[in-house]
Amino acid sequence: MALQISPAFWKFIPQLRYEPTPRRIRAQLGDNTIVDSHNAFLVYEPRRVTPIYAVPAKDIAADLRVPAAAPAEDPMAGIPPGAPMDPRYPFAAHTTPGQPLDVHAGTHELPAAAFRPEDPDLSGHVLLDFGAFDRWLEEDQVIEGHPRDPFHRVDARESSRAVRVHLGGQLLAETREPLFVYETMLPVRTYYPRGDVDWDALGASLTQSVCPYKGTASYWSVRGRPEGTDLAWSYEKVLPDSEQLKDRVSFFDERTEVYVDDTKQEIDSFFRF
Repeated sequence: MALQISPAFWKFIPQLRYEPTPRRIRAQLGDNTIVDSHNAFLVYEPRRVTPIYAVPAKDIAADLRVPAAAPAEDPMAGIPPGAPMDPRYPFAAHTTPGQPLDVHAGTHELPAAAFRPEDPDLSGHVLLDFGAFDRWLEEDQVIEGHPRDPFHRVDARESSRAVRVHLGGQLLAETREPLFVYETMLPVRTYYPRGDVDWDALGASLTQSVCPYKGTASYWSVRGRPEGTDLAWSYEKVLPDSEQLKDRVSFFDERTEVYVDDTKQEIDSFFRF
């Protein structure tokens, strides 16, 4: 019997997974390199959909210490049971047994920025909080947002199909020049030319996000619609691999009504957490 690949990927999500990377991985605080490893792993804790860097403890130029006290609040509090965990959820929300560790590097103290998992296959490796460090590099290239997944692709394709997006019946954008972005394990995103967006309906937001594949995004909300908060975004600073996204705007399909050639699109409920 033939195996459809994407459902098989989802079956791995509840498991602790890892993949060695041949790339040199470094982490810096200010001008100081705290991590320098040629033997790093990409580790996915159960329910995590993006990887975390893990390196041998000997490759960390810092002291790793057991915290003096437990955190005041449970890091898992507020996370929906069974929800897939993307980079919005804190590093401290661990879903596999292990020991949180503080990182002490000179004058820098990074509380709970490291984690030593109990799993024997990860023995000797320590997971590190991406956001606790000032800069990460793979070889000599700066990586932003979170580590890149070697099993993840982002493909942008121009199209001439008719696409429109509504929020509760309010038309927000309509185009015959969509750019469809196909990204592993995510719904298809439509990127609209700026001229095909109703800017009178949108107001700028202070929200920004960073994608390690695409760049830095700014957001807009639908005026007078609380359910339209941070509904649209555009990559104002695009990475070299994503130049096609420049001057394009996208909307969360799972929070809107999207029609392609007059057919309403249905988004898997997985993306509605």
